[in-house]
Amino acid sequence: MPDALLRCDPSARSADDLVKALRAMAWVVLAIALGRLTGGPMVTRIVVSKSQGLLTAYGADGRVLKSFPAIIGHQPSGTKMREGDERTPEGAYTVCFKNPQSRFHLSLGLSYPNVADAARGLREGSITQLEYRQIVEAHDAGRVPPWKTALGGEIFIHGGMEEREGTAGCVAISDEAIEELFPQITLGTPVVIEP
Repeated sequence: MPDALLRCDPSARSADDLVKALRAMAWVVLAIALGRLTGGPMVTRIVVSKSQGLLTAYGADGRVLKSFPAIIGHQPSGTKMREGDERTPEGAYTVCFKNPQSRFHLSLGLSYPNVADAARGLREGSITQLEYRQIVEAHDAGRVPPWKTALGGEIFIHGGMEEREGTAGCVAISDEAIEELFPQITLGTPVVIEP
């Protein structure tokens, strides 16, 4: 299991964590129900501008549904190159994992490393041929790519922006923003992260 997940053992959680998780689940259920009743717009694409500190959600018609302030990795310039560099990757990814019990409120896992990241890693000797093939196969199958390589992984869009000045490489938005986005995102939603 990714480190970003809460443990499933209820005794390992505090009462506050349990209340937060239940509240988040209630918001998700409510948002999904309202969206279905009203035919609310679904997010079909997300663009993150690192330089502008902005996450923008687009609808099926290509129009902006909403933009949210966002923070990125502690090292803002350049793309993610390796585990622990505290950079946010740049490129085209997809939402490959949804976590309603994230320790960062709610979170959307991204398909980093993608095939281009893996090719760079193989070329530079950061990953093995086997790891490269595993990343490519995961992308071809629409699965979560291997997150435990020298390239790093577990890159999420998550809540908790108010509690930090930067991330280890994820994109953080407010808890309210992730509550709004989470039910409107399906697995496979494209996410472009721009410099």
